[in-house]
Amino acid sequence: MNFFEHQDRARQNTQQLIGLFSLSIAVMIMAIYIATLFLFRMAPRVWWHPGLFLYVAGITIVAIAVGSLYKIACLREGGSVIAQELGGRLLIPDMADEQGRQLLNIVEEMAIASGISVPEVYLLERETSINAFAAGFTPNDAVIGVTRGTLQHLNRDELQGVIGHEFSHILNGDMRLNLRLVGLLHGILFIYLTGELLWRIRGSSREDKGLPLWAFGLALMAIGGIGLFCGRLIKAAVSRQREFLADASAVQFTRNPNGLTGVFQKLEQMDSRLISPGAEAASHMFFGNALNPSFWENMFSTHPPLAERIRRVGGLNVSNLAAMPSRNQVRSPSQESLTMGFAGGSSATPEQVVNQVGSVTPEHFAHAQALLSQLPESLRLGVREQESAMAIAFALALDTENLEIQERQIAWLREVQPVELVDKTLELSSEISQLNPSIRLPLVDLAVPVLRQNSAKECQRLCKCVHGLAVATGSLSLRHFVLQLILWHRLQPSINPTSATTVEFTSIEQIWPDSLLVLSVIARVGHSQPDASTEDIAYAFRSGVFRLPKAGEQEKPEIPLTCNFTELKKSIERLRLATPKLKQAIVDACAHTVLLDNKVTPSEADLLRAIAMTLDCPIPPFLNPQRGVSKQKQSSPKRS
Repeated sequence: MNFFEHQDRARQNTQQLIGLFSLSIAVMIMAIYIATLFLFRMAPRVWWHPGLFLYVAGITIVAIAVGSLYKIACLREGGSVIAQELGGRLLIPDMADEQGRQLLNIVEEMAIASGISVPEVYLLERETSINAFAAGFTPNDAVIGVTRGTLQHLNRDELQGVIGHEFSHILNGDMRLNLRLVGLLHGILFIYLTGELLWRIRGSSREDKGLPLWAFGLALMAIGGIGLFCGRLIKAAVSRQREFLADASAVQFTRNPNGLTGVFQKLEQMDSRLISPGAEAASHMFFGNALNPSFWENMFSTHPPLAERIRRVGGLNVSNLAAMPSRNQVRSPSQESLTMGFAGGSSATPEQVVNQVGSVTPEHFAHAQALLSQLPESLRLGVREQESAMAIAFALALDTENLEIQERQIAWLREVQPVELVDKTLELSSEISQLNPSIRLPLVDLAVPVLRQNSAKECQRLCKCVHGLAVATGSLSLRHFVLQLILWHRLQPSINPTSATTVEFTSIEQIWPDSLLVLSVIARVGHSQPDASTEDIAYAFRSGVFRLPKAGEQEKPEIPLTCNFTELKKSIERLRLATPKLKQAIVDACAHTVLLDNKVTPSEADLLRAIAMTLDCPIPPFLNPQRGVSKQKQSSPKRS
């Protein structure tokens, strides 16, 4: 099952969740109705009273809807809300201790290897147990939360296993479903909270002619307990199998089943429970069982038994993993074109590209570790400091080949930014110019967590400044477009945190013009060499078009469409709103257009990855060791 199939499965699970939720509401309505009959002393004389039933049903549905809609509105800002409710604090690199820096390093490695934005990391300082979670709506706005006990009791290999497990939830579409689960089930919990409030009101007595609120409150607490029972059953039904999948993915990412097995063995001797009162609502999100064990643990638990998880991880086919290159082994390329890191070398197929979306192989993980370990000290520290991170974004937009154009860019930048920031930009630009181009996109992703700490207005201003630097060159280049596209997309959670991507397009007809435009640009970029003919460009374009669904039924131009970068960006934004299956077809068509000549140029690789990332379809780096390390042979300290 690939990334897109997991996304579709998550959508289907959402529909099942709504069905189970509706069934739970029906059970609660009947329970409240029966309790009301007894309170009004109508039972056992009259069991069916249509008017009363409709009244109870209406009040119950409204109460649950209010509770659910309120919580859903609170969660619109994403996983950071969950992390803060659990008592987490954002882990700032400059303020992190040695354990925190090790955690941040592992998260960065995993993010660069998988092609997603580096998630914000929250530390649950008061929690001494071993546990972690991932929360968010898309891979672009994900956050990871880790307890202090996890950092204290796990070694690096074990911590990698836990983070790999959480990245699986990010990449497989589990987070969106989990957040919806929190929002919906809060409405059921609202019944219990209302009953608790009425129970505390002692103004009525048995002699009062009015309705005894304390008794009704007690009944609502009991009925809310039924809702809690249903909610735990729903969470258990949704979560258990996904935990097995996440365990297997973590082993695939790190090629080290012993790391994850070591965590499980420590959990058998220690604890994964949380003391936070918010643990009940978010229990299905955690790596381990976050709640106190109960008599009904096998039925209620959102996680499989540890013994079963150990057995399954131990039974994975490690021999296949062992045959892969070691973490420190770097392949020597056979040609200048880039590859996806498959066993077959450079002969990647569009199907292989599609299967790589949302996955991490040990080779990509090793590539990310090697790339990050060879960053100069100034850049490693710069991506973790506010002013330097902004300077890196500006430096990436500078033209390092034409000094006249660069002087024009710097002159414009001095008009809109402080002198110190401009000087820092020039200093870091000199460092970046010594690196191979493949470091550009990872540098953006590494700087994003710090840049997101700016206000929405400051993030917008940053994007406008990068655009201004690109325009100051006289004409917007593909390199500048890719930089702007990635930066704009990565900063969206800060610019507009309440904008959740929803599916608006379910058929290819609705996005056909946008698909044609994207394929047109990719075909032209892939054949921009002087010896490329218009026939080659047209053939690559038509080959990609025919990979789209129902291509035979649509109008197809003979030659690629012409457009500017503004139109291309608008089309990509529309494609983001398509179903996962349509996105799969689009990525497949783009990959087919790129790979038609069995070559992947640096420009093609960056454009393809930028388009896929913007569609929330993360593609791991195209691997070419010569392109992935510094031009200058230099030694750097090993990352902790």
